[in-house]
Amino acid sequence: MSSPDIRRELGYGEAIREAIGQEMERDTNVILFGMDVDDHKAILGSTEGLREIYGSERVFSTPLSEDAMTGVAIGAAMAGLRPIHVHIRMDFLTLCANQLINMAAKSRYMFGGAVKVPMVVRSIIGKSWGQGPQHSQSLYSLFAHIPGLIIVAPSNAHDAKGCMISAIRNDNPVLFVEHRMLYYTRAFVQEAPFEQPLGRARVCAVGDDITIVGISNMVVECLRVREILAHVGISSEVIDPISLAPLDIETILESARRTGRLLIVDNAWTSCGMSAEIAARVAESLYPSEQISIQRMGFAPVTCPTTSSLEKVFYPNPTTISQKAYAMVRPESTGWQPKPDQAELAYQREFKGPF
Repeated sequence: MSSPDIRRELGYGEAIREAIGQEMERDTNVILFGMDVDDHKAILGSTEGLREIYGSERVFSTPLSEDAMTGVAIGAAMAGLRPIHVHIRMDFLTLCANQLINMAAKSRYMFGGAVKVPMVVRSIIGKSWGQGPQHSQSLYSLFAHIPGLIIVAPSNAHDAKGCMISAIRNDNPVLFVEHRMLYYTRAFVQEAPFEQPLGRARVCAVGDDITIVGISNMVVECLRVREILAHVGISSEVIDPISLAPLDIETILESARRTGRLLIVDNAWTSCGMSAEIAARVAESLYPSEQISIQRMGFAPVTCPTTSSLEKVFYPNPTTISQKAYAMVRPESTGWQPKPDQAELAYQREFKGPF
C-alpha cells in the first residue's frame, strides 16, 4: 500500500487514466477498448489522450455489442494480452453475463491453470442526473457470488489508481466498479505506480461507539455522517472494504467487536447483497457470548427512480445514515435528526450533469 503524496491531488478519473497510461507504458500487452473510449468526453476523462499516445491498435472504440466484445476481451486475455474493457454502465453487464460467469470466471479452473484470463472490466454505477431504472443500478453483488471473479470498488482517487494497477497486473478477471459521483471528488495520489492490495480493507477513521462500513460512494457519505455524529458526542469508526471479492471481513469484525455496533451502508439493494454478506459473515464469526448490534442500509426495495424527489428517499444519504447510527447508539432517544446544512455534500452541489 502506498503513502499518498501530500503535494499532489488528482480527480478520480485522472487517477484511473494515469494508472492505465502507466501500465500501457510498462507493458505493451495492455490494451484498452470499449464504447466511446475515444469520445471527446473520454469516459469522464478517464481515457483522455491515451489513443493519441498508444495508437488505435491498443486504444479503440467498439460496437454496441456487450456480449460479443466481452468475448473478444476474454479471448485476447487467454492469448496473452491484458485487455481493459470499458462498459459505461454496469446495467448492461447483464448482456454479457454468460461470458463473464461461464467463460472468464471458470476457464482458469477448468483448464487446471494452463489458461489465464487477465482482464479488467470497468463499469460505472450510480445516480447522477436522473438516469433512472436501466442506467443507475449497482449489480456487483450478482458477480461477487461467482468464484473466479475479483470485485473492487475504490471510493477515492488514490485507491482507484492503486486498484487499477493491481487489477491490470492480476492474472484473473477483475470487475472494477466506479461510482459516477466519485468522479467529482479529489484525493492525494502519488505519481509513481503502486499497487493497492486486493482483499484488504482500510479503516478510514477511528471511533469507539459504532462501526460504519460504506461501499464505494457510500464511504464519502459515511465520513460525512461521522462528522455529523461527532457534534452530538458519538464516535464513529468508518471502514472502506475497497475489495468486495475477496472481502477483508477480519478488519470489519475486529472493529465491530470493539464498538459493539455495526452499520453497513451499501450502494445497492440490501436483499441478497453485499450488506447481507458482510452482516452474515460477522454474525457467523461471533462467539455465543458476544453481543453485536447489526443493521444495514441500501436502496429502497423498488426500481431505481428517475425524479430527484424520489431519489432522495431511494438512496441512503447523510441524514438517513446518521439517524440510523444515532438510534443504534442511543436507542432510548427518538426524533433526532441533523441540521440540513450539516448533511449536504459539497461535491453533490457541484455536479452539473454530463453535458
